[in-house]
Amino acid sequence: MQKIRYELDPYNRFIISGTGEKSGLNRFRKVVDGRFKTDANNELSYHIKSPYHSSLLGPDETPLLKGPNLPNQLRLKGKWSLTDDHELRLTLDKESRQTFGDQITLQGEILDVKKGSLLFAVTTMTKENVRSTYVLELEGTWQADKYNRLFLSVRKEDGSCDILTLKSAWQINKAHQLVYEYEKARLIRKKRHAHTLTFKGYWDIKDALRISYLLSGSTDSAFDFKTGIGIFKEDYIKYELGIGLDKNAEPIKKIITLYGKWSLKKDVGLTFEIKYEDGKVKQIVFEGEAELFNKDTVSFKIKNGAENKDLSVELKISRKLLKPGGEAFLRAMTSRRESAIYAGAAWRW
Repeated sequence: MQKIRYELDPYNRFIISGTGEKSGLNRFRKVVDGRFKTDANNELSYHIKSPYHSSLLGPDETPLLKGPNLPNQLRLKGKWSLTDDHELRLTLDKESRQTFGDQITLQGEILDVKKGSLLFAVTTMTKENVRSTYVLELEGTWQADKYNRLFLSVRKEDGSCDILTLKSAWQINKAHQLVYEYEKARLIRKKRHAHTLTFKGYWDIKDALRISYLLSGSTDSAFDFKTGIGIFKEDYIKYELGIGLDKNAEPIKKIITLYGKWSLKKDVGLTFEIKYEDGKVKQIVFEGEAELFNKDTVSFKIKNGAENKDLSVELKISRKLLKPGGEAFLRAMTSRRESAIYAGAAWRW
C-alpha cells in the first residue's frame, strides 16, 4: 500500500497525496473537501464534507488506493503560533507529522479580537469553485510580554498554553483605545490590505513604572506595560515606553497620553476621568498627601488608590479645577490648620 500524506492547498483544503514509493503507481493528488474547526480546548480538526469510499480512482478509473473509508473528521494536535504575516500556524506533534507534515499554516486574516479570544477568517473553495469564508476562534487571555508586545495565551486541555504574539507595534486612537494595525496580502491576490484590530477597554495605573490597559468585561485579560516615570499635568497623564519588535534592534519609542479631568471626591479620593468611545467616562482613582503650594494651587504626592503604592509622581493643580470636591477639601485643610492632609477614601473630609 502506498504511503499517504495530507497537504494543504492555497484554499485551506486538505489534499490527499500518494507518493507512489511502494506500489509503483504514479503519484496522485485528490482534494478532500471540508472545513477546519476548533473546540473548547482550542484543538483543531478538519471536518470532511463527503468522505471518500474504499478506493480512490485515477483519471482512467484505475484504483490508486484501497483501504477503509476516510473518517468524517481529522483531528490535529500541536502548538499554535502566529506567523510574521499574521497567519495561524499549528506545529504538529510527533504522532501527526508522518501523515500531515511538520506544520499546518492556515491562510487568512485576523478578523477581530475580543476580551478573551482571537477570530481568524479562513477562505476556502468548494468543488463547484464557489469561494466562501468561515471563522475560527481561539480562546485565552490577552497579556503584554516583557517587550511590551501584545499576545494571546491560548489555553490547552493539559493546562499548558500556546502564545500568539502580535509582532508589530500597537497604537492609541483618539478615543484612548488600544489598536493594532497590520498589512497582508489577500488569498491568491498579491495586493496588500490594511487591517485594524481594536481592543475595547480602559486604562489604569497601579505602579510607578507600569501602566495597564484592562479589557472591558474581562477579569483576566489586561496589558501591563513597562514604562518610565509618568508625567502628571492639569489635563493629561503621559507615559513613555518602548516596544521591542526585534531583539537586535532598538525598541520603538511610544508615548501614551491620556487626556482627562481631575477631581476630588469625598470618600473616594483624587480621580482622573477619561472619556472613551461613545462618551463613556472611566476614572482612575488615586490617593496621596496634599498640601497648599500657594493660595491657588494644591500639590499632590500621588499613590495608587487600590494598593496604596507610591507612584513617585507629584502633581500641582489649580484649586479651580478640583470642583466640586476641591473647595470642601481645602476648607477641611484650613479648619484643621494642617499644612498637609491625606486625600483618599481612608480620610473623611
